[in-house]
Amino acid sequence: MQIKIINKSAHALPHYETIASAGMDLRANIEESIILKPLERTIVPTGLFLELPIGIEAQVRPRSGLAIKKGVTVLNAPGTVDADYRGEVGVILVNLSSEEFTIENGERIAQLVIAKHERTEWLEVETLSKTDRGEGGFGSTGVK
Repeated sequence: MQIKIINKSAHALPHYETIASAGMDLRANIEESIILKPLERTIVPTGLFLELPIGIEAQVRPRSGLAIKKGVTVLNAPGTVDADYRGEVGVILVNLSSEEFTIENGERIAQLVIAKHERTEWLEVETLSKTDRGEGGFGSTGVK
């Protein structure tokens, strides 16, 4: 699948690091470093603009290394870039650590996963079919 992209950053286009990678790293496109204090959040621009086909979304997800090593993650994970959005892809980062984190230009801040999605029409009914699980919620399928 080919997707139209405008790259207004000084960085290479996002790309897959390995043949089995699901995501591509997004890089910060900033003129000055951003200091993210503990529990602070900000939108980090990427300089990327996408034209996604209808039925495709771009999911902005955290980078596991940044999360475990620095406590920094994508706040609305996964963030969704819709097919009709033409603005710059931004990443909402939050610092969940107890130390300041400095975001530098070109730093890998998130990953982008391209995914198909479905649309639905609701069929309103009075009852739903029965299952063994029934209304068992969070943690109800684990071993007892």
